[in-house]
Amino acid sequence: MAIFKQKLLWIGIVIVMVVLIVFGAAMMGSVLGTKPKEMPVALVVLDQSAELPTGGKLAVGEMIREKLTANKQIPIIWQIVGSEEEARAGLDKHEYYGALVLPADLSSGLLSLATPAPKPATVQIITNEGMNMQAATAVKQILGQAMKGVSLELSKQWLGQIGQQTEQISVGAAQAFLSPIIVQEESVHPVGTNNANGNAPGLLTQIIWMGSLVTGMILFLTNQKAIAAGARRWTVIVAQSAAGLGITGVASGFLVWMASSWYGMELTQTVDTWLFLWLAGSAFFLLQSALLNWIGLPAMAILVLLMFFSMPVLNMAPEFLSQTTQDWLYSWTPLRFVAAGLREVMYFGGLDSVSSNAAVLWGIAGSFLVILLASSVKKTMAGKMEKSAVVSAPIN
Repeated sequence: MAIFKQKLLWIGIVIVMVVLIVFGAAMMGSVLGTKPKEMPVALVVLDQSAELPTGGKLAVGEMIREKLTANKQIPIIWQIVGSEEEARAGLDKHEYYGALVLPADLSSGLLSLATPAPKPATVQIITNEGMNMQAATAVKQILGQAMKGVSLELSKQWLGQIGQQTEQISVGAAQAFLSPIIVQEESVHPVGTNNANGNAPGLLTQIIWMGSLVTGMILFLTNQKAIAAGARRWTVIVAQSAAGLGITGVASGFLVWMASSWYGMELTQTVDTWLFLWLAGSAFFLLQSALLNWIGLPAMAILVLLMFFSMPVLNMAPEFLSQTTQDWLYSWTPLRFVAAGLREVMYFGGLDSVSSNAAVLWGIAGSFLVILLASSVKKTMAGKMEKSAVVSAPIN
């Protein structure tokens, strides 16, 4: 058929394949097959060893610590801390995805199971939802399974000892032997209602990126017309910067209001969220406008690809990503600093809880503001060189 003889058809097929490869790598390559590894979790061992009736000591807390730290199959890095208060402080500083607290009466509680008044010990599993919901859920499941295994092992040991005894035991004691350890679960820094299971920071980051990109594009095209009409380039670019910062401030406030009023997103730090989004939108706008002013419309391809490559990793804990993705994308993409900063603002107590993410955004905003303003100097110098060339050209 004649259509198959057209070069444009085959060129089109190649273009389609390239698009599929690029966007496939952007949307799937960094997240498919991911699994958790080296998640930091605090371990608090408060257990006091108890005296056995037959002599010797029972130290269940130390036994559990040795089993957990020696198990290389679980994707956790244990951070041994001295108290529950210290562990909770680390959770507040978003240092741990969770904590396991072994109480002081763990060993004595297990010994009480052989008495008429058994008092099973309670261990605490604390998960840090605000740090990352996916990682917190994984930690809760891993620690829950680990404590089930420990409880089952202890139950078998005690039941084996009972089998060697002839005296009867009470029903309460028998039930306690079947569950010698009670697990109490607690979540800190909850993500709140209608927060997309903790993914709201990533969603807000994507929306403010798009809003800033549209703002930057409109102002870029408007400024090109103003310059073509004879306006001074330096004045136009200063006005472009000021207008963009003002528009992103309004847009950030509208986005917060829309998320809360229209979609019922629970925001305990409304004003702080708006201010941080304004900083994020400003950094995005200045970055995008600087590239547009220096490169022109082809910069749009770079900015769109950057968004698509960044989107899949915004709501993932870095411990879930491959080392390649961490090094080549997660470590530098500006969108992840916004998503991480929003988590701190929304779930950890407002702007006072923001770590280095805000400093990075201030650095991006300041650097690209200078680059944006410098684009006017470059264009002006280029124009002067062209005029000089015309004046100095020989007249035939």
